[in-house]
Amino acid sequence: MGSDCLFCRIVAGEIPATVVRETSTTLAFRDIDPKAPVHVLVVPKEHYVDVATLGQGDPVLAGEVLATAAAVAEDEGLLGDGFRLMFNTGAYGGQEVFHVHAHVLGGAPLGPMLTRSLG
Repeated sequence: MGSDCLFCRIVAGEIPATVVRETSTTLAFRDIDPKAPVHVLVVPKEHYVDVATLGQGDPVLAGEVLATAAAVAEDEGLLGDGFRLMFNTGAYGGQEVFHVHAHVLGGAPLGPMLTRSLG
């Protein structure tokens, strides 16, 4: 992508991160502003803007991101009580870093999916 993508810079080792799992195509690291006791981000090493672009552009890599997320959930002991896997996409979806990333959240009850009603 370029030097202005935060997650590309983390993948390149230019910005430190607490890595919990790495494959040849993905990187998983702890979120610096966790929203749950376990909050790990899983990114493909190749730059894709969002999950829709990834899914359409490289379905195999999309599957590898999901497989890494599942392995992180297992490593973090989340399989028994459950966890949330979340992709924020676009401005309305709350995406802040425009490099696709999955949030693996767990370790405590997470509450409702949305915090406000649409009514």
